[in-house]
Amino acid sequence: MKLVVAYIQPGKLNRVKRVLAENKITKMSITNALGCGQQMGFTETYRGVPREVNLLKKVRIEIAVNNEFVKPAVAAITEGAKTGAIGDGKIFVIDLGECIRIRTEEVGEAAIG
Repeated sequence: MKLVVAYIQPGKLNRVKRVLAENKITKMSITNALGCGQQMGFTETYRGVPREVNLLKKVRIEIAVNNEFVKPAVAAITEGAKTGAIGDGKIFVIDLGECIRIRTEEVGEAAIG
């Protein structure tokens, strides 16, 4: 079992969800996030005062998957989010020690579904 965590551009979320659904991956958690990577933010002028914006809007996607779905999930996120420009995002794959479905008390791979 793995936890796939991706940070992507907000405008790419619908495309990523569509590609994930095509790969039969539909269970996920999505949250808004702020972050800065290689693009280092930008400078804007607000009421005549220059202001540095170094925390940019991102979307965080978390997907718990069984081992056979790790590569399809990573490939789907990459396909849906990639533009080839700096700021496309990152994907992290983390070992998942245990998973428990509260409703049925199933444990492990059966709990992920």
